[in-house]
Amino acid sequence: MDQLLISRALEYVEKIFQNDFSGHDYFHTFRVYKMATHIADREGANREIVQLAALLHDVDDSKLFPEAYENKEHARHFLVSNGVDENTISAIVQIIDEISYAGSDSVVPKSLEGKCVQDADRLDAIGAIGIARAFAYGGNHGRMMYHPDRKPVMNMDGEEYRNHTSTTINHFYEKLFRLKDLMNTDTARKIARSREDYMKEFVAEFMDEWEGIK
Repeated sequence: MDQLLISRALEYVEKIFQNDFSGHDYFHTFRVYKMATHIADREGANREIVQLAALLHDVDDSKLFPEAYENKEHARHFLVSNGVDENTISAIVQIIDEISYAGSDSVVPKSLEGKCVQDADRLDAIGAIGIARAFAYGGNHGRMMYHPDRKPVMNMDGEEYRNHTSTTINHFYEKLFRLKDLMNTDTARKIARSREDYMKEFVAEFMDEWEGIK
């Protein structure tokens, strides 16, 4: 792996996400990069493709950059300008296109490398960091923490999920508690178990405090 290329990718994403406060910031990308590398090394995936796809996985996110999403313009521009070969670019772009959560329309990546990146991205949505990101995203988008009269909407398809305005607590049921069973690799499944347990303890404590039980 060309460490100069990795350094350039880190600088690129840091610049892109320098003003993001929704939980999709540079440090999210860096954690996904580290976790994807960890999973790839244990699952026997191509390290170069995994690392570059992880670093670029949010630069064309439909929620953040809708104008660039369809053609993955930011990722392509970075890779082409840094002399990455077309086969590698195609593999990376395919991974970026496949990893997002889209309710019942979510797909399993075709490649092992894509599965590693998707698992890493989903692991960062659960556990202690996942809880913090959920509330950061909710606050950033004007969502309520919780409302007792608003129930979770389960089994949404991609369009319903994109257009649905939830509460942050409902988001745990609508997405976060589903992610453990959607992990692709044995490595990620082991990590996801403890992270889900932590989230469930948090939500139980939240509800007890909300009701004035504790």
